[in-house]
Amino acid sequence: MPDTLTITDNRTGKQYDLPIMYGTYPTYGAAIRAADLRQIKASDDDFGLLSYDPGFTNTASCKSAITFIDGEQGILRYRGYPIQELGIKSNYLEVAYLILYGELPTHAQLDEWTWQIIHHSMVHENIKKFMDGFLYDAHPMGLLVSTVAALSTFYPESKSITDPETRRTQFYRLIAKMPTIAAFAYRHSIGMPYVYPDDDLNYAGNFLNMMFKMTEVKYKPDPVLERAMDIMFILHADHEQNCSATVMRGAGSSHPDPYVSVAAAAAGLYGPLHGGANEQVLRMLRDIGGKDRIPDYIKRVKTGEFRLMGFGHRVYKSYDPRAKILKDMIGQILEVTGKNPLLDIALELERIALNDEYFIERKLYPNVDFYSGIIYQAMGFPVNMFPVLFAIARASGWLAQWQEMLEDPEQKIARPRQIYTGADQREYVGIEKRK
Repeated sequence: MPDTLTITDNRTGKQYDLPIMYGTYPTYGAAIRAADLRQIKASDDDFGLLSYDPGFTNTASCKSAITFIDGEQGILRYRGYPIQELGIKSNYLEVAYLILYGELPTHAQLDEWTWQIIHHSMVHENIKKFMDGFLYDAHPMGLLVSTVAALSTFYPESKSITDPETRRTQFYRLIAKMPTIAAFAYRHSIGMPYVYPDDDLNYAGNFLNMMFKMTEVKYKPDPVLERAMDIMFILHADHEQNCSATVMRGAGSSHPDPYVSVAAAAAGLYGPLHGGANEQVLRMLRDIGGKDRIPDYIKRVKTGEFRLMGFGHRVYKSYDPRAKILKDMIGQILEVTGKNPLLDIALELERIALNDEYFIERKLYPNVDFYSGIIYQAMGFPVNMFPVLFAIARASGWLAQWQEMLEDPEQKIARPRQIYTGADQREYVGIEKRK
């Protein structure tokens, strides 16, 4: 007999046995079907019981085999592979293939995949004209969201979302063109000419080329920074059912093409509570201003005056494994870029916080945003590009979530319920009688 949950409705005295379903890890992924609650009624004309969960903090909206997170243990795995191994041994395009197709590619598969991505990185010339229509000071993330959505009109065949080969072609295009569009958005924002992709460079190196090339005939990225960029993309490739992934599945559930779905997900990422969190860390470190001011700053955090940015996570209740990878590599990056005074403040802040009972009791540990902003700034990226960098990496994760949603026979168009709290039926009052 399957495991069940017995519920007693004290309004009626009736008991209900609801089956419990499990994921790969029973102690972590046990759930009941929300629709089973509908049988619990106070009367025959009762609609049935709903679950109320603002922000979906304890609601499983899907079954997924892409990413596993155990926040208590600080575990993050893509398709079963620990992020620590992928970050050290792999590259972003290999990880993107893994996330999308479930297995690490063979040599032949990776060569074909890489070739396709590299040779789809160019954008139509009319895309440049489209982007030129934005004001010079337009936020690069706004350009990215709008331009990715516009790609839908350039590839009308992408609407054949049930055809695997058509989907695969759109995967090539989106993963390839995201860095190009992102770099073009940056160059537009500073009034610099666009730099076309260079097929001789790898994915991360080509992005740096399109971002930072000046008058040199051939741009040669620093190998340390090129590898750092690749690792940053790997660490941000997917993160389970976060805000933007949920938007991707919600928008995609009505079966539009992947371009507008990715644009919707990127819009979800645009907000400061999601893609802009590392910017808040930099602002905090600048506000602190020096190591000697940290104790006073922490006192003010404890009184509730403000939050300690970059500490704590909705999921992780221990040290974010991505943050540890970034902390370990930040020294190599600063050897190339030069010393960053904010790093000294960050390291001292982390040391004090990790030994303070206030933060230990609340399980507030550094997350990926604590170090990523310092690294991006050291590499020469302006703050308004931070969410754009996030979006480039997350494109593969969004597409994997979208494809998994399409292939799941249980998935339907997103249509949550609500608990209505408005007025009961009222009679219309003519304007001359209204008070």
